Amino acid sequence: MAKNYRKPIPKSQKEISKDLQTPYDVHRGNPNDASEGEQTSPTNQANIPFNRSTKMSFKGDTVKPFTVGIKDIDESIMYYFNEVIKPYVIQNNERIAVPIIYGSPERWKSVQKDGYYRDKKGAIMNPIIMFKRDSLEKNRNLANKLDANQPNLYTSWVKSYNPKNFYSNFNLLNNSIPTKQFIANVVPDYVTLNYSCIVQTYYVEQLNKIIEAINYASDSYWGNPERFKFKANIDSFTTITELVQSKDRSVRSNFNIKMHGYIIPDIVQKDTTSIKKYNDKSKIIFSLETTSDPNVYEANPETTNDGRSRSTQGGGSVTITSPPVSFPSTPTSPALISLNDLPTSDPEITGVLWNNGGTPTISTG
Repeated sequence: MAKNYRKPIPKSQKEISKDLQTPYDVHRGNPNDASEGEQTSPTNQANIPFNRSTKMSFKGDTVKPFTVGIKDIDESIMYYFNEVIKPYVIQNNERIAVPIIYGSPERWKSVQKDGYYRDKKGAIMNPIIMFKRDSLEKNRNLANKLDANQPNLYTSWVKSYNPKNFYSNFNLLNNSIPTKQFIANVVPDYVTLNYSCIVQTYYVEQLNKIIEAINYASDSYWGNPERFKFKANIDSFTTITELVQSKDRSVRSNFNIKMHGYIIPDIVQKDTTSIKKYNDKSKIIFSLETTSDPNVYEANPETTNDGRSRSTQGGGSVTITSPPVSFPSTPTSPALISLNDLPTSDPEITGVLWNNGGTPTISTG
């Protein structure tokens, strides 16, 4: 039968190099290894405090770290156009939904150069709405995490149940307060994003309906209610009508959308320096107890609460004497025990009942 051998793990180049080095001062350690002696910890070489207790794993947890990116803000515009505004035009007595696309560099350049956008088959797409992101500006007038190397401001919420806070009848009966678990999120970076939009139709009447719908939705929060919503502002619309010989008629409107959003990135620096999950402190609650017996507060009471007497002898020793116990001359047998259940001979054990010729008797030992 083959034996299970542990596969050896070769040393890294760093470990081999450390084995060949002998420190001059054993107390201070190897100067090439920051983890030895009185040197800075390897996890703190950038002067960033590190606390292992705050680095709790999310393995097996249904709640994941909270993140919001630029793509989420882009998707909020796309969702609001498609699901809330739902722009449409009337063409040949038919209601046609206006498609909305994101203006990638190739698409945007094609629209700016040719004046219209073509699909994969080369046909001109009218009507159409296209938007693209132009710039991102940080807003420092709102809250800030203060320092990315060591975030100081967090928002948190408590989980209903977790492995340390599970539902138990024992906790309810004993009024026990289990440890609660909190999910912490770094205060986001508030930003303002500017988007350029183009609406293109065949007729001015069609364009007017679309502009009216978009203008009505301005100054509200755009996005998916089940995900993220951001406030959108639209200040002005510019209308251009193009009628070129041997080309199709085109009516276009340009406007800008200003989105007020926030960003919590999913990056390594945030994972290593911020708190993502923590437990609250356990509590021990003492109830209030009172007494009206003044003997409780005496340093050396002569008589204890159970009737025993105390006497102090030489050397500071204390002798506690219990009062004598008197038994009735003829005790009666308990109601649930018959004489036949008692031993017929003296067990010679103090306090034990025995059947002495039909009379219950207490043994004296």
